Amino acid sequence: MDFTPTEEQAAARDLAARIFGDLATPERLAAAGTGSDAETWKALCAAGLVAAVADTGLLGLVLLLEEQGRTTAQVPFAASCVYGLLAVSAHGSPEQRDRLLPGIGDGTAVVCGAVFEPEGVRADAAGRLSGTVPVVPWLRDATHVLVADDRRRLWLVRTADARCAPVELTAPWAAGRLTLDGTPGEPVGGEDAYDDVLATARTAFAGLQAGVCAGSLARAVEHTNTREQFGRPLAAKQGVQLRAADAYMDTEAIRVTAYEAAWRRDAGLVYATHALTAAWWASEAGQRVVHTGQHLHGGTGADLEHPVHRHFLWGRQLDAYLGCGSEVLQELGELIASGEAET
Repeated sequence: MDFTPTEEQAAARDLAARIFGDLATPERLAAAGTGSDAETWKALCAAGLVAAVADTGLLGLVLLLEEQGRTTAQVPFAASCVYGLLAVSAHGSPEQRDRLLPGIGDGTAVVCGAVFEPEGVRADAAGRLSGTVPVVPWLRDATHVLVADDRRRLWLVRTADARCAPVELTAPWAAGRLTLDGTPGEPVGGEDAYDDVLATARTAFAGLQAGVCAGSLARAVEHTNTREQFGRPLAAKQGVQLRAADAYMDTEAIRVTAYEAAWRRDAGLVYATHALTAAWWASEAGQRVVHTGQHLHGGTGADLEHPVHRHFLWGRQLDAYLGCGSEVLQELGELIASGEAET
């Protein structure tokens, strides 16, 4: 395996870093409240970064999401790429790809996903969906939502045809409650589509968590190197160094497992257990890292308006979204025990 970015992937990552660094400042994020940052989203789409994911693959997307996570930029980048661009590219019909991908690529269409808990939605023979999904991240921004039903089939639903009520989460993800009542759905893909989209989502959001953790740790390092106690920087204390080192190793574990899962998908290899492994690290280790980042700020970390607190909120939200570590580990163990796990 080789995780070295291609020239195209590296260029896209560097461009994303500049856009997020310039626009996703703490002041702008605070002004955005719990909604999305329309200007940042417009800049990303105008730069062609959403459309580029079709060529850079899942590994390229993970690299871009790392940069988003470092700044906790409030845009539906992960959702629209995973549930829209990559899902339609891999599983949509030629007609669906021609009709949907241009709008997703330029940002005029935004897709979010309701796939992690499919049991609450049913589809009749005519393709009309009924049920409720209590929480769908980025639903308030979306023009379409990719929905999984209780038979693990995927349907694309226009949000204009459904009932969407705002819901506030731990992190400001412009979420909503999706209610379907005989809502028309457009089928996407065959029997293997659900498993692939779920694994893709786990990998992508693990990459986002790697960026969130890296950003939290970077803030902690800066703080402990400049904050002095008894005439010495906090970073000179062994206890601080050990906590930071553990957080660094956890962050690297999240990153490398996300890279491996993404690389395997791009290479056409089976990767379900690798995606679960990345999700476990992102959930279990991610919450450790953001706790450390806040803890190393001391009393400053208790300030809800301090930028490090945003990383804490995002880290805990990603932990919940991916499934707590014990749940993910149980699913991984059951998959291995069933003999269906890949090597």
